Amino acid sequence: MDMSVISAVALPFLGTSLGAACVFFMRGRMSRTLQRSLNGFASGVMVAASVWSLIIPAIDQSAHLGQWAFLPAFVGVWGGFLFLLALDHLIPHLHLNSDCPEGTACGLGKSTMMVLAVALHNLPEGMAVGVVVAGFLSGSTGITAAGVLALALGIALQNLPEGAIISMPLRSNGMKRGKAFGYGVLSGIVEPLGAILTIMLADLLVPVLPYLLAFSAGAMLYVVVEELIPEMSEGEHSNIGTVFFAVGFSLMMVLDVALG
Repeated sequence: MDMSVISAVALPFLGTSLGAACVFFMRGRMSRTLQRSLNGFASGVMVAASVWSLIIPAIDQSAHLGQWAFLPAFVGVWGGFLFLLALDHLIPHLHLNSDCPEGTACGLGKSTMMVLAVALHNLPEGMAVGVVVAGFLSGSTGITAAGVLALALGIALQNLPEGAIISMPLRSNGMKRGKAFGYGVLSGIVEPLGAILTIMLADLLVPVLPYLLAFSAGAMLYVVVEELIPEMSEGEHSNIGTVFFAVGFSLMMVLDVALG
């Protein structure tokens, strides 16, 4: 397998794992300021990746439709939104700083539901990497190895705070460091699994690639609007999350344009 493909699949998971490893080096609870900063950064990266790495390529690949070139992107974004909306209502999960579980009622523990919440966030990211890799492997979509690497690296960067956001609160609630790290790593396993499954179906996916690129973007944007932005803004007013949103957005934009 091409090294760029292996890197694309491995980098996001590595980012989550490194973030979860913060539990071995940091003590005490994660401050609200830090949580807001990390959520803002992750939001900015995901929005920029959705636009530059997914929606714009989807429109470019539909140029043969003329004035209707927007249609696959429009349909795909709505499909991704609705898919994540359905999962949000079906999968039991618990968000950080919340005592009210969401999704189908179940008997799962708080820690397990927190992991499921982050896994739900990671699902569209794994899909996005898999779809872009599938386009690259087809050799007919204009997606370059550098573009694949830019998306994977951007998602890995925003996964660093996500890994910490899951492992640090578990440690603060009394869980042993090794177990808290394990939960953090487990929350990211859905990304490489989703990417590998998508790559295996590459031959079937290429004909509808513009729709799938936009689908992944819609799913990622749902996560940002539904979960990350509210979490970075809750509590007393602060601009720190907004500032780090701009940092994440501009960094991902630079990566995508410079490497893509």
